Amino acid sequence: MKDTPLSNCERDFLLRAIEEKKRLDGRQTYDYRRIKITFGTDYGCCFVDLGKTRVMAQVSCELVAPKENRPNEGIMFFNIELSPMASPAFEQGRQSELSVKLNRQLERCLRNSKCIDTESLCVVSGKTVWQIRVDVHMLNNDGNLMDASSIAAITALCHFRRPDVGIQGEEVTVYSPEERDPIPLSIYHMPISVSFSFFQQGTYLLVDPCEREERVMDGLLMIAMNKHREICSIQSSGGIMLLKEQVMRCSKIASVKVSEITELISKALLNDKAARKAGGRCGFAESMPQERITALKTEETPMEMKDVTERANDIIQKAEAPPPAVSSPVVPVPGVGQVGQQNTWGLEEEDEEDEEEDGEEQKETVAKMEEDQHEMEDRGAGDVVEISDSEEEEVVILHPEIPVKAKNTGSGSHQQGAATSQKRQKK
Repeated sequence: MKDTPLSNCERDFLLRAIEEKKRLDGRQTYDYRRIKITFGTDYGCCFVDLGKTRVMAQVSCELVAPKENRPNEGIMFFNIELSPMASPAFEQGRQSELSVKLNRQLERCLRNSKCIDTESLCVVSGKTVWQIRVDVHMLNNDGNLMDASSIAAITALCHFRRPDVGIQGEEVTVYSPEERDPIPLSIYHMPISVSFSFFQQGTYLLVDPCEREERVMDGLLMIAMNKHREICSIQSSGGIMLLKEQVMRCSKIASVKVSEITELISKALLNDKAARKAGGRCGFAESMPQERITALKTEETPMEMKDVTERANDIIQKAEAPPPAVSSPVVPVPGVGQVGQQNTWGLEEEDEEDEEEDGEEQKETVAKMEEDQHEMEDRGAGDVVEISDSEEEEVVILHPEIPVKAKNTGSGSHQQGAATSQKRQKK
């Protein structure tokens, strides 16, 4: 899987920031990112965090036959693995051009500089020697893998302890750590690589480039040096032409950075040695209670908590008086707003219109009822009025209107029948 390319806007922004001597993470031109060194439970396991770049180095050893041309020297072997976990651009089980380049540079930095006494790794001349293997695994890639790999490899070699051996005739006995204390390697000096990136044909220079800065750089210069200001290896890539003054300037900067990193490594080794001697927790057991296993955990930022109450009171007193409070809008239903006390919109207007319509309907029905009552009184007691008890609507059912003549004849006959009935009662 190929990495996502930078857009033209991002490229122009990075180059413009570099021209103004600004970097994405707020560092200065010659500043390194924060370096953190931790150790595993076993000897020879080291984790190095260079900003967000995370590297693990593991050192192991075994007894092998020596090389024919060097029968009295041990063997040093280095291997760098770029796993897809570090970056989606890395492929599993396939050596890329970057991995080959890093392997060769690490071999030049550590093996060709003779920083380790390989003759002390000989057990039986011409028959048995120790082979020291250094495996470097990339856990996260955020740029400058070479510097992180060199720091992790040399720190793991300083931290490693090989088993002690005993020779009786031609028989070689390897003792366990419980039987005899393991023996550290004989290390003469600690070479450390420092990377410099150049932009716009060498006009601008940055130390410890991050992943995005590496994408827009024109050239890269890697200098491996120890604290005695001895250059162990130097390599330039990118096809950029550098002047002698530029190389000398980079070597002076590298000498300062190497001395600082060497002091940091020495302190980390002393702290780990003191913790193991005191019987304290180290490695994985130490990481569990402190919750340092998670890679995305952010560290706490120290804050000054002195005179907090006094400062707060001073700020409150100096602050301006708050503006007069404004009555909040009345929102009876979500999605309905109100400004002021009289102007409303939304559902409130609809409710008022419905209420007015209901009131008018009620008035009309009451007026109709009163008219019907007056008509009933005019018609007399003989008329029948039926009112249904339906819940849906109030229906008023009246008899159909009778013609006036029929009403008069009916009313006259009705009056005559009433008069004859009264006469009978008198008789």
